[in-house]
Amino acid sequence: MLLNIFLLTLGFVLLIFSANWLVDGSSLLAKKYNVSDIAIGLTIVAFGTSAPELIVSILATINNNTDVCFGNVIGSNLFNLLAILGIAGMVYPLTVKTNTVWKEIPLSLLAAIILLFLANNFFIKTDTDLYIGRIDGIVLLIFFGLFLWYVYTQMKVDVLEDEVKLKPKPMYIILGMILFGLAGLFFGGKLVVNNAVDIATRLNISEKIIGLTIVAAGTSLPELMTSVVAAFKKKSDIAVGNIIGSNIFNIFLILGVSSLIKPLHYNKMFNIDLAILSAGTVLLFFAMFTGVRKKLDRWEAGVLFILYVLYCVYLIMGEM
Repeated sequence: MLLNIFLLTLGFVLLIFSANWLVDGSSLLAKKYNVSDIAIGLTIVAFGTSAPELIVSILATINNNTDVCFGNVIGSNLFNLLAILGIAGMVYPLTVKTNTVWKEIPLSLLAAIILLFLANNFFIKTDTDLYIGRIDGIVLLIFFGLFLWYVYTQMKVDVLEDEVKLKPKPMYIILGMILFGLAGLFFGGKLVVNNAVDIATRLNISEKIIGLTIVAAGTSLPELMTSVVAAFKKKSDIAVGNIIGSNIFNIFLILGVSSLIKPLHYNKMFNIDLAILSAGTVLLFFAMFTGVRKKLDRWEAGVLFILYVLYCVYLIMGEM
């Protein structure tokens, strides 16, 4: 057990450092082409910080640990939305742009609702077990493509602001950071999946709970670090764009790719977690209109964080 805990921790550490290399390398590459900060936050940083979830979910799918796969994605989104935005917003109130309020936050809500419908075979009446099949995966990836197209169009109208201060580096160093980051994510992901499942088995804890809590929080550490540091530097676009973009990536890209590899059996108990995720996203949307408009005030961020604590208590009580 102690060895499993050590290897799980080692996997998380490797994921954090590897995601950091990938984010920095990708951001340096993007800045060479004058990409705006909000575009970097919604795409490159979001992809880099979502890479641990991607690798963990793919490996969980290959190993037939589908509860870990869904728990990782849904749990990470809940951790991002409630815990990370809660902590970052308490560090410094997060002001967001109009597009984030009216487009990106609703897009993240749409992603959760689409997943809820597809996973419950809402469009196809059947008596068989619930699952996300390859056709569902294609649908998710189509929505992911539409999201990338939206970001691309925004890049044309956003005012470029040199907010991300990164010292220029030679191209070979940038590519090396990206490649080492990807390699580290793969090996770190294997350590996390294998040892998380072993721990769940030894403690007789369901893979669903392990995925929603330990794996989800662990793979979301890059998002936590990125958003909190951005909040300290008063870079709200990076802090919020990272979270919203990551949540969209997690559902559309990660579950889309995972279900193409192998159809994912869906445990209907995840419906409660998806409902909480949807409600939390709606709460974030309305928080933009209370207090100072288009700003997540400290007290609102505190409410989000308290909700995450209550959610964890609910999970623990459900296991008793």
